[in-house]
Amino acid sequence: MTHTALTRSTLAAALALGLAGPAQAIEYGTLDTTASKVGFRYTQMGVTLDGQFKQFSAQLRFDPARPEAASTTFEVPLAGIDTGSPEGDDEVKAKTWFDTANHPVARFVSSAVKPLGGNRFEVTGELSIKGKTRPVSFPVTYTPGAPTATFEGALPLRRGDFAIGEGDWASFDIVANNVVVVFHLIAKPLAQ
Repeated sequence: MTHTALTRSTLAAALALGLAGPAQAIEYGTLDTTASKVGFRYTQMGVTLDGQFKQFSAQLRFDPARPEAASTTFEVPLAGIDTGSPEGDDEVKAKTWFDTANHPVARFVSSAVKPLGGNRFEVTGELSIKGKTRPVSFPVTYTPGAPTATFEGALPLRRGDFAIGEGDWASFDIVANNVVVVFHLIAKPLAQ
């Protein structure tokens, strides 16, 4: 199911916002959620499927002149998942998948940004889903612009690490363990 995709999306967006870039006079601190997208990709019965998260938010600080000071907390309300079918959306909210009644939000908190060259960065932090917190790292590409900047990337994760898919769904023969959260985030400058 698309349960792991949720975690990816939450996490990927948060990480992207903590990236560094070339020196500019603009400090970014607002995510344009209308223009941004967070989705996920998973495999079910050998077929690759895509979903998205309709809601997400972020607290971020990113100054391209001081990337070492970048930080972000990215949150995704899991009840806003879109698997492509109403039945799938209801299923992944159940206790065996995301258990949204007890764990309504997936959260990523950045801890470090490492330059990889060419406006690419490795973002590290902690991803929390369904009461489990795991360290994660993933690459992000930063594209400066005026007045907005773009952060794009993908966060691979394993749904089993977060107990997403329990009981009959704990096996990976129907829904694969590997999920990728993909994101395209638009950040706006802080108000001057």
